[in-house]
Amino acid sequence: MEIKIVSENKKQFIDLLLLADESESMIGKYLERGELFALHDNELKSVCVVTGESPDTCELKNIATYEKWHGMGYGSKLIQCISAFYKDKYKTMIVGTGEVPSIMRFYEKNGFCLSHRIHNFFTDNYDHPMFEDGVQLVDMVYLKKEL
Repeated sequence: MEIKIVSENKKQFIDLLLLADESESMIGKYLERGELFALHDNELKSVCVVTGESPDTCELKNIATYEKWHGMGYGSKLIQCISAFYKDKYKTMIVGTGEVPSIMRFYEKNGFCLSHRIHNFFTDNYDHPMFEDGVQLVDMVYLKKEL
């Protein structure tokens, strides 16, 4: 297994990034200013994008694993890697997501706890209703992890 930072041609991963964020225009707002990490295990399995948001805080903007590789620990491995990578640069990592039980469990299992929410984020910022695991996304729930 190998995890590398990708500096050039980040848009080559758009198909995978779109699994975690349905809007290419929203991805475009953070992709170039963020650092993209790609996890390969014989082939590409997962990616994530992290941005600096303040001197003390970075944000996990997108993390996605190809569906056929879900449940095999690739997403957790990426979070462990980026947490170690950023621990000397930032105090806190945050992540915003929809309030979906399986996603919340994933982040909690990886050391995140509830921080705050932005009401109506998905309904205000996307041009169509968004659903994950049969749940309509309305509020953006933020979780945080001390690095």
